[in-house]
Amino acid sequence: MAVPGVGLLTRLNLCARRRTRVQRPIVRLLSCPGTVAKDLRRDEQPSGSVETGFEDKIPKRRFSEMQNERREQAQRTVLIHCPEKISENKFLKYLSQFGPINNHFFYESFGLYAVVEFCQKESIGSLQNGTHTPSTAMETAIPFRSRFFNLKLKNQTSERSRVRSSNQLPRSNKQLFELLCYAESIDDQLNTLLKEFQLTEENTKLRYLTCSLIEDMAAAYFPDCIVRPFGSSVNTFGKLGCDLDMFLDLDETRNLSAHKISGNFLMEFQVKNVPSERIATQKILSVLGECLDHFGPGCVGVQKILNARCPLVRFSHQASGFQCDLTTNNRIALTSSELLYIYGALDSRVRALVFSVRCWARAHSLTSSIPGAWITNFSLTMMVIFFLQRRSPPILPTLDSLKTLADAEDKCVIEGNNCTFVRDLSRIKPSQNTETLELLLKEFFEYFGNFAFDKNSINIRQNPFETSLNISKNVSQSQLQKFVDLARESAWILQQEDTDRPSISSNRPWGLVSLLLPSAPNRKSFTKKKSNKFAIETVKNLLESLKGNRTENFTKTSGKRTISTQT
Repeated sequence: MAVPGVGLLTRLNLCARRRTRVQRPIVRLLSCPGTVAKDLRRDEQPSGSVETGFEDKIPKRRFSEMQNERREQAQRTVLIHCPEKISENKFLKYLSQFGPINNHFFYESFGLYAVVEFCQKESIGSLQNGTHTPSTAMETAIPFRSRFFNLKLKNQTSERSRVRSSNQLPRSNKQLFELLCYAESIDDQLNTLLKEFQLTEENTKLRYLTCSLIEDMAAAYFPDCIVRPFGSSVNTFGKLGCDLDMFLDLDETRNLSAHKISGNFLMEFQVKNVPSERIATQKILSVLGECLDHFGPGCVGVQKILNARCPLVRFSHQASGFQCDLTTNNRIALTSSELLYIYGALDSRVRALVFSVRCWARAHSLTSSIPGAWITNFSLTMMVIFFLQRRSPPILPTLDSLKTLADAEDKCVIEGNNCTFVRDLSRIKPSQNTETLELLLKEFFEYFGNFAFDKNSINIRQNPFETSLNISKNVSQSQLQKFVDLARESAWILQQEDTDRPSISSNRPWGLVSLLLPSAPNRKSFTKKKSNKFAIETVKNLLESLKGNRTENFTKTSGKRTISTQT
């Protein structure tokens, strides 16, 4: 999301008490009978040990193990639209008659909803058998047996209490800036921003549940299909409020139906054939789009975008509040998600730096939720990863080094693309680099803002596996120049704070907050000092680098040293 009204920060007395720990609200995870109640306080960690996110909450296990566990949980879970005022104890007592409950939570999105996970999958069947299809005098309901329910009270005046719901969106800008100004250091600011923006446990569960609900509908056509989330929802770089990307995986259907041999006979299914896989994809998505539009509870605004490079169905899942994109057999995107998951789990600094750079870019309109000539969040993420790979010693290993650690089980080729890399996190040696986040942030801006374009070029063809896909080809000349200018200016601001850091009683924004402010006429902009000739040459070299082919690191070409960003 953009950072509207960020300029108001200069009129707020936010930084005068920045070393006083702010009392943040408590987010209560509503537990159920038979489980341990956990009150997670968002501000109980001492200074300098701010929880850095995903790697502290979930053990470092394989991506596939995490996916399978989440999917199994989602299959035991139901989504219930509840009355605004409801007794939590009576609600749980009612549901417990269908089977023991593992956990639950409430959230708000066009009303109050409950996500309830049963201990056994069979409990859902019992609940469905005790549920009826609504009927009205003016309309006719389309009967559909799903795991999305609507709970009504027989006596509307009997319930007075109101349950507490978990938050599914990040804090307001004012609240965020207050937290950042109260931080002890720039490292603390970056970790705080990560903590406030990253997906919560409840939000992650809701994303997998949404995919599971869509899978139920797709299974009517493809009984063994799996609808898998990918991208920011699973790679640990997702921000609260981000879209939900999912794909229909039909590989299980193909595998189950392959080579069923009995004696001298080979039995095959009768199927319809089409000229190409793309046409098959378009037909499958077209049918699923119609199904979601006409029969999918809570699915609204369905759009079938079938002529895109990657055909998809776009819709809003009103109950969860997610904007969803559904594709089919997009396994290479899931593999890219797994690679980012590994990079995010290897070092706690990776995600903190990525989240801060993305926030900085959005604050200055370098990125946008609307497709156009802007740099994408994926491009920024790959730039951060490449930067961390080039530290001395490296903070992250290159993709080539991850390939050398791979064994036979890790071998993977998708559509002719080599997607082999080690999946076991325990086999990757931790980095010996001890640089602070403050130093890394400053040097990231210096690296990409003051790169010697007259001597070196950067190939930012950064898709790790589809090497022929240039993910930055949409970036315009003006946006490239804007990125370079803002990177130089941000590096200069952080350098000035090294020698002129605001005092405790100062009213000035500082650290990461100062980078989120829009450029002001009275600010000593570093970019004004560079010549127009150099600016033109910078953009020219950047544009030329976009068109170049991938080259090996430090290969001499025509007297110019070329550096590849192959991750």
